[in-house]
Order: sequence, then C-alpha cells, then structure tokens
Amino acid sequence: MRKPMVGTGWKMNHGAEQARRYAAELRTALAGADFDAQALDLFVLPPFVALPAAVEAFAGSAVAVGAQNMHWDAAGAWTGEVSAPMLREAGCRYVELAHSERLWHFGETYAQVARKLDTAFGHGLVPILCLGETAEEKDSGRADEVLAWQIRTALAGQDASRAGAVVYAYEPRWAIGTAEAASPDYVAERHGRIRALIGRDWGAPAADAARVIYGGSVNPDNGPALIALADVDGLFIGRAAWTAAGFFTLVRIVAQARLAARGAVAA
Repeated sequence: MRKPMVGTGWKMNHGAEQARRYAAELRTALAGADFDAQALDLFVLPPFVALPAAVEAFAGSAVAVGAQNMHWDAAGAWTGEVSAPMLREAGCRYVELAHSERLWHFGETYAQVARKLDTAFGHGLVPILCLGETAEEKDSGRADEVLAWQIRTALAGQDASRAGAVVYAYEPRWAIGTAEAASPDYVAERHGRIRALIGRDWGAPAADAARVIYGGSVNPDNGPALIALADVDGLFIGRAAWTAAGFFTLVRIVAQARLAARGAVAA
C-alpha cells in the first residue's frame, strides 16, 4: 500500500511565531495520539518567512516542511523570487507547484511549472503538483482532457521514476475555498483517470508508486468518505487545518481509515 499523506498549505497565514506555536501544539497532540504518526507522511507548507521557524520547530517529528512555490532558476536576477537551493538550505522536503491561485492571479503556466518541476527534482525536492479543472471545463465534460494536458505538460521529458515520485494533488478549482468538496464518486473517477494516465504514459510501476491526494474544501465531515476511496492516497487541506487542532483531527481521520483498510486486507 502507498504510504498515505496528510498536508496543509497555510497560504499567506502564520508568521514565524505562529508557526512555532502551531508546531508545539501539533507535536503534543501527535505524542498522545492513539495511532503511529510515522505511518503517515505529514507536511505543512508555511509562507517563505516562516520556513526556518517551522523547520526548527518540527525537527525530529513526523511532520515535514515544504514551500508554496519556487522559481525555475537556481539563482539570478529574479526580484522577489525564491530558488530550489534556498528551499533546500532552509530545510524543505516538498514544494507545491501550480496552485490555482498562482495560475489565476499571477499568470503562471504549466509550461513554467514544467521547468520548476525539473529544477525541484534536480535539487532534491519532492514536487506537489496541483491539478484541477474549472467549473466551465467540468460542465462541458472536459475535466479528464484538462487534467491529462496539465500532467503531460508539467512532466514533459520526465522519466518513469520521476513520474512515480511526484505527489499529484487533485484540487478541482471550482471546489477550492467553497463550502463543499467534490463528491466522493466524482473524486474517485478523476483519481482513477489520473492514475490510468500515468500508467499509459510512464508504465504500471510509476502509476502504482504515484500518490494522488485530494484537496478542495476538505473538512472533518467529508474527510472520512474521501480518504476511504481506493485511489485517494491522502488529503491536502486548507483552512480546516490552519489550526493545529484542526490538522490533527484530519490526520487522525486518515490514520483510522488506513488502519481499518489494512485490517480488511488482513482478514
């Protein structure tokens, strides 16, 4: 079984001191948990200025730290940007790429994301590649076509080992920041199509290794149904995890679901 993931992006929230408080509260909760946090891959994506504090505060715990974006060049005259070597020096394991807000508000493209993804791998960062269709694309029946184009553009020229190492974060744009996530049936179909595409283009081992996580208005009410789906390897949470208690609640939901799944397989 693929190791399940639970993560949260803080967006433009939580500075260094807040990151320290969050980490202290989460570490206390995990230490008293009735499950093994090491059986999950947990991550937080703080703002750039809070990265060093978060890395220090989570050191030695089950929680890894990543960044919300990066530039494709390792250095250069890019005012206001941050490079992969800088993120590695700060202690990051992951980097989020192609979040819909970056595409929509800042005009980023998947062609640029392809360069970033290649650079991330070249400097030892694990890319969390965001994918998702708009409401218009969904309503016109083009969701799978759009997702396939996004994946193939972002991974152009990459080999099977890298295709299997990317974390694919399916976040339908019409569900981000809304009151309701996509339905379990809809998520199951999209995740299945994503995995099938990886298998067709890069082979079955890459498809089996790749983790496809769901994000988009995840909360404690819909989390159990989403993580129970066979092709959902984890949850990528927004505002419901902006407190340590909220994040811990979702982590516990995923841990319990995976323990139940393993018990069913053993039986």
